[in-house]
Amino acid sequence: MLIFRQMFDTQSSTYTYLLADSESRVCVLIDPVFEQVHRDASFISELGLELLWTLDTHVHADHVTGAWLLKQRLGSRVALAAAGGAEGADRYLQHGDIVEFGARHLKVRATPGHTNGCLTYVLDDDTRAFTGDALLIRGCGRTDFQQGDARQLYHSIKEQIFSLPDNCQLWPAHDYRGATMTTVCEERRYNPRIGGELSESDFTGYLANLGLPHPKQIDIAVPANLRCGKPESGVAPAEPDWAPLSLTFGGIWEVAPQWLEEHADEVQIVDVREPDEVVGPLGHIAAAIRVPLAHLAEKAEEFSKEKPVVTVCRAGGRSAQATVILQRKGFEKVANLAGGMLRWNAGQHPTQGSFDYDAGL
Repeated sequence: MLIFRQMFDTQSSTYTYLLADSESRVCVLIDPVFEQVHRDASFISELGLELLWTLDTHVHADHVTGAWLLKQRLGSRVALAAAGGAEGADRYLQHGDIVEFGARHLKVRATPGHTNGCLTYVLDDDTRAFTGDALLIRGCGRTDFQQGDARQLYHSIKEQIFSLPDNCQLWPAHDYRGATMTTVCEERRYNPRIGGELSESDFTGYLANLGLPHPKQIDIAVPANLRCGKPESGVAPAEPDWAPLSLTFGGIWEVAPQWLEEHADEVQIVDVREPDEVVGPLGHIAAAIRVPLAHLAEKAEEFSKEKPVVTVCRAGGRSAQATVILQRKGFEKVANLAGGMLRWNAGQHPTQGSFDYDAGL
């Protein structure tokens, strides 16, 4: 029996997949995200599993892989395409290779085009395939950077993915509209980029005119992923125990809004926005201490170093900088509110002092 979980990272819209053999309790993770290592490790522990391999479908440009960090914490091994050019993997995969986990295995199919090192992992009984960015739900990966080649991607999809059984479930690395999976039959019929009778010239012409901006994290993600997610320092930070925190690749510990709402009285919440923002449309958290970022260093001595500090701003950028300032001042228990007040409000957590400019209230 197969144990299967699909997990999602909201920041990069990335799916991570856990597959385990129920008898031996060993598992693999496909496309782990650096910031979600704590979550993934918790799932593995709670299910009583042993992580054998992390498998990346390609060298990602929109997030940093959690492969290296999981290796440090759980002793797993790292595998990805030999053609991807990354350093530090334990195994470099080629078309036709097999990755075993207990009595189950994944078959490796090379599906280049989005990048030259893209792989699709097919479950041993051909019931599921993990397509990375090669084929998305009613879409496909772009081909305008990282050795992308639209003609190559066309043939990868037609020959390596659409050749699977009609009812084979396809699980992509991303989705931006809330869809979770599809099938070979559906994509052959309904995919607007490559389904139906669309030709190679139709496909390449479509991709040549997408006009999309490059991923926001490309300058950070690609170099990091060419090291399998290993930070330049080469050191895995110690895990804080005062809250279930996640670590960004930039070294910032973050806490989720839900946890902060439930534990607001156990921490010091420091809002580093300007005064007019605090009473603007986003409002503020009731227990927050208001200290603009420019004055944080001089005001830091007013906070207790024994009680954890959570910093807050509009979207999480300034408050991430605030955690660095506080750490330099000797604060050890510091975290950033992930996504700032934008994410706090999106989750409908309670606020005070908001001002509706449209309504004039």
